[in-house]
Amino acid sequence: MMNQSTEFAGPECWQDEVRRVANAVRRRVLDHTLRHNGGYLSQACSAAEILATLYLRVMNLGTSEGPLVPHRFPGVPGPDNPNSFTGAAYNGRKSPELDRFIFSPVHYALVLYSVLIEVGRLSENALEQFNQDGSTVELIGAEHSPGHEVTAGSLGQAISQAGGIAMARRLRGDTGRVWVFMSDGEFQEGQTWEAFQALSHYRLSNLGVYVDKNGQQCDGAMNDVMTIDPLADRLRAFGVEVHEVDGHDPDALAAPATRPPAAHRPLVVIARTDPCRGFDLLRQRAPKLHYVRFKNQEEFEQMQRLL
Repeated sequence: MMNQSTEFAGPECWQDEVRRVANAVRRRVLDHTLRHNGGYLSQACSAAEILATLYLRVMNLGTSEGPLVPHRFPGVPGPDNPNSFTGAAYNGRKSPELDRFIFSPVHYALVLYSVLIEVGRLSENALEQFNQDGSTVELIGAEHSPGHEVTAGSLGQAISQAGGIAMARRLRGDTGRVWVFMSDGEFQEGQTWEAFQALSHYRLSNLGVYVDKNGQQCDGAMNDVMTIDPLADRLRAFGVEVHEVDGHDPDALAAPATRPPAAHRPLVVIARTDPCRGFDLLRQRAPKLHYVRFKNQEEFEQMQRLL
């Protein structure tokens, strides 16, 4: 199912375009991290191919309706604020036949902005507003940030919101699907499992989830903090269709989504990824990879040479 905004990428070359976008995203996030001495770099390393595959191959989105340079923050939504908006416009119009995208681990926001830039939905000048007062290009994305439709709040909340959207779409007879991008750390949250219980109970086969299983969370390695394995078996026990794939292989990532949805079951694609992909120098920091700040000038110069 080719994305409507990327029909130029024919069946022979879409994989190369995914790889180009993924590599460009990693480089852009590294450059940003160097210039600001801080950034969620390992998330770009692990998730770049997943998000590129979603935008270039899996999701059926309309042309972006968001401004290339994002508007400033209009204030919180409410009945007295007619100027409020969400970042969903960057994923195209809300139409019954088109898909919706819910972005859950909002600390990955810089990675998502970089993907939007590389697929032509956002200007690279937008990053000049990054983490500035009054900007919607936030360090931790919110509902008004480019590419975001909801504020995910604490990790684990967006899957519940996505379930509600999927339920409403089914009741309306929409043919478009709801796609969710999650991090593996969210499966340490009780609300995530409650949500999957509900998704299975209501047989929401119009909802699909891609999980960046990079084995890391803010306090270190997942298995050292609280294991979630065997994740696939646990999800299957909740009644979910599960596929485990190489998270850096575009073909493997796209394949589960191109099959007809399983009858009455939500889909989860567990993408096994490397949080140091492309930047082996990061392995010296393992397992403290969540947010990268350079410890000294020597380390900075080593990373600078990677550019």
